[in-house]
Formats: sequence, C-alpha cells, structure tokens
Amino acid sequence: MEIQDQLGRTIELKKTPSRIISLVPSQTELIVDLGLESSLVGITHYCVHPANLKNTKNRVGGTKKVNLRKVKELKPDIILCNKEENTKSMVEELEKIAPVHVSNVATLADAYDLMLDYGMIFECEELAKTMVQAIQKKEKTLRELVKNSENKKVAYFIWKDPFMVAGKGTFIDDMLKLNNFSNIFSDERYPETSLKQLSGKDIDLCLLSSEPFPFEEKHKVDFEKYGFKTKIVNGEYFSWYGSRLLKAMKYFTQFHA
Repeated sequence: MEIQDQLGRTIELKKTPSRIISLVPSQTELIVDLGLESSLVGITHYCVHPANLKNTKNRVGGTKKVNLRKVKELKPDIILCNKEENTKSMVEELEKIAPVHVSNVATLADAYDLMLDYGMIFECEELAKTMVQAIQKKEKTLRELVKNSENKKVAYFIWKDPFMVAGKGTFIDDMLKLNNFSNIFSDERYPETSLKQLSGKDIDLCLLSSEPFPFEEKHKVDFEKYGFKTKIVNGEYFSWYGSRLLKAMKYFTQFHA
C-alpha cells in the first residue's frame, strides 16, 4: 500500500509493518500505547517511556545519530522519524534500509493526525480514534478552564549556557497558546537570549523546562536576580506530542488550579 508521511512524501509498504524502529521518544511511547510493543524492535537511548523498554528493546543510538549497522540487522519494516528530532541526512541513509515515515508536528491538530495515521498504517484505527477522542475531551475541559483566565506573557526556556527559548512554529508554542499564555518570542523557532536582554521586556512568567536542559529549583536564583517570576515545568508535557498528551491535559489543568 502507499501512504504519505507528514512531509507529504509517498511511502510504499509491502505489508502492514510488524517490525518497527522508532527514533523519536514521544512516538515510541505512542506506538506502545497503541498496543504495538511486541512489534517494536528498535529504539533510541532517549526513549524512556515506558521504563521497561530499556531492558527489553534494542537501542540503536540517539535521535541525531544512529548505528546504521544495528538498524540494518534488526530488519525493520518501517522506521519512524521526525523532521525536528532527526536529521535529513539520517533519514536519507535510513531509507536505504527500510521505508521511513517522517512526522512533522507543530500543533495539536498535527499530533491528532499523526495518531490517526499510525492507526491506519498499523491497523489499529479504532484504538487510535479512541485515544484522540479521549485527549480532545480533556483538551475541551482545559480550554473552558483557561478561557477567562488572565493572559500571561511568558518565556519558555529549554537550554542554559547559552539560554535558549522555544519560539514561533514549535509544538511548545502551541501548548503555550492552549494554556492561554502569550509567547514573547515569535520571530524564530529556538532563539538564543540572555537575562540581561530580557530585563527590559514585559514578562509575567519565565517557564524553566525540565528538558532538554534539566532546569531545577536552584536555577531560579539567576532569574530572580532580575526580578523575574519563574516556575519549573515538566518539559515532557509541553513537548511530547504522542499519547502523553492525555497526561499533559491533566497536568495543565492542575497547573492552573
């Protein structure tokens, strides 16, 4: 059968894939939650959910660099990648081994589309639809909760030395909008900044993410020197776009409460 990935590329599959390699942590968790753990033959070092995978699945490298020999030895029917997480050159090399599906998720709608696409590709459409509907139900509840709340101007920090933030066109930015937050960075995807540069800006709250840089309470001191109000947030709930969104909606609801 012929399918299209989220880059609009046509991919030909000879059969329903039964040997899957996932090179994106959030997509790995999604595959498991779609009941496909037994079909998952390869993951990255960063695929930490569910925790048992590190002991039961072959790890083929990271999200930016993989061991192509290991990938080939696993004889995958399909390899799951992401435009942002993985590199173009990596995808090109992987395509010499097996069909590669590349996701491109910048919004909640894109995330829902990916879930439904996986449902079709792996013949678990009803479960995928149920998953989407469950998340959408919690999304609706969250939107009702925040619609009358104060719109806060925020900066979402993902890295330190140098400081980097999530900006326009990212999935994180869409999650901020979902929470009725206004991202003060709207020109670039992941711009660098400094606390000195931000000192003259109107910011209600600095959100310090737990990943990819593991911000902790001790890091708030630097921000407080400039008078910024800060909060440590769970980065997985702002950036993982798979089945973890179900937990994310609960997290956001508690966040506002």
